[in-house]
Amino acid sequence: MEDLLIPPGPGAPRGVLIPASELSETFSHASGPGGQGVNTSDSRVQLSFNVAGSGAFTPAQRARLLEVLGSRLTDGSLTLAAQEHRSQRRNRAAARARLAELLREALVPPLPRRATKPTRGSQRRRLEAKKQRSDVKANRRRPSF
Repeated sequence: MEDLLIPPGPGAPRGVLIPASELSETFSHASGPGGQGVNTSDSRVQLSFNVAGSGAFTPAQRARLLEVLGSRLTDGSLTLAAQEHRSQRRNRAAARARLAELLREALVPPLPRRATKPTRGSQRRRLEAKKQRSDVKANRRRPSF
C-alpha cells in the first residue's frame, strides 16, 4: 500500500500526505456484480483511518476534521467501504479516492457570516404581530367598569 495524497485546497494550501502506516485495509466478499467469482474473491474493501491519532495534520486541521466528521467517526476512526467494482484493485483505488475527497472537503474552513440588518418590512411585521398579540391578551382580561 502507498501513501495517500490529499491535493492542495482551502484549509490545506500545500496538501496533506497521509503515510500508508496510518491507513488500514480489510477485505471481504462483496455483494453485487461479479457472477460466480463474487463468491470466491474478497473484492470488498474497508479502508480505516484514525483521524484523532494521525500525525499528518496540524492540530488545527485535526480539530476541524473531528468537528466536521464527528458523526461519521467511531472512536476517532473513519471507515469507508467500496464494493462497486468487480476487482479488489479498483475498489481499493475507489476507497482511497473517496477518503481523500472526504478529508479535503472537511478541511475547508466555514465561510464567515455576513452581518445584515433586518429589513424595514420585517421590523414592521414583527411590531404589528406583537401589537395584535397584545390586543388578544388584553381582550382576555375582565372588563373594568
